[in-house]
Amino acid sequence: MPIVTTANLVPNLFDAKTIKASGTRDGYGAALVELGKQDPRVVVLCADLSESTRSHLFQKAFPERYVQIGVAEQNLITVGAGLSAAGKIPFMASYAAFAPGRCWEQIRTTFGYNHLHGIVAGAHAGVSVGPDGATHQAVEDIATMRTIASCTVLAPSDAVRAKQATMATLSEPHLWYIRFGRDKYPVFTTEQTPFAPGKAELFYTGNDVTVIACGPLVYEALQAAHQLEQQGIGVEVIDATTVKPLDVETIIKSVRKTNAVVTAEEATVIGGLGGAVAEALGQHYPAPLEYVGMQDCYGQSGTAEELLETYHMKAVDIVGAIHRVIKRKRA
Repeated sequence: MPIVTTANLVPNLFDAKTIKASGTRDGYGAALVELGKQDPRVVVLCADLSESTRSHLFQKAFPERYVQIGVAEQNLITVGAGLSAAGKIPFMASYAAFAPGRCWEQIRTTFGYNHLHGIVAGAHAGVSVGPDGATHQAVEDIATMRTIASCTVLAPSDAVRAKQATMATLSEPHLWYIRFGRDKYPVFTTEQTPFAPGKAELFYTGNDVTVIACGPLVYEALQAAHQLEQQGIGVEVIDATTVKPLDVETIIKSVRKTNAVVTAEEATVIGGLGGAVAEALGQHYPAPLEYVGMQDCYGQSGTAEELLETYHMKAVDIVGAIHRVIKRKRA
């Protein structure tokens, strides 16, 4: 079995009946409480969505360090910047459609330009928000936050990864963006699964194609790899929780072996993870590339499962992309 044992994934990885499911936002909420205990500088701000973003867990534990801004996302950021300038470490949470969606300029100017330490938490990202519809389905957030200088962009693949990523934001005093979903996803990593900002992790090994994924599509990529293994196709699956800075070294090392690439993300492929990988390949090692993700379009209302199927972001779609890219490989 080609799973990389050092990755410490759960033993029931492909058992749909027993694998645990949880929201990535739950990992964020749990990490906030731990960080609050560890560092008195940590403060949490929210734009009237404390339970939806799981910020209410910190609010309950540290009410004197919690600020409810209300429905005013631009103020959320500027108040957070003031606290950061005064020596605090602010975590600022809202729906990703509104933060960074509504307040990108405030994020860029107050945090990015001034080199302040702060964490923007974009919840309910991607189309798996479901019935809320296109206005609340942030698919552009990875692309827009990647453009802010010195901003680290994280898209955790499950709840454990989300907790690890949130905990890591105190490691460097600059701007961070973390995106979370609302739906429950399989929890396939463990606390022993390696994680470090800027480092991609190899979760499945193969020689025929490299799949680079982030967010909930990492698990879909693992399912695709498992299915294709039965057909004699070796798929390398890389978890790119850190979309920026991208771990170019790990990615290019894999692509030099496979010479074919598929990216998978619950976000627009234009400027998102797909765009980041295309930039890296173009500069370091050109190879055939297929994108799985939102293809220059908006979402719509529906269940999370219906929307992931409609916009071709399931394991079966990754399998199709793999077959297409293998046909394009250099002879």
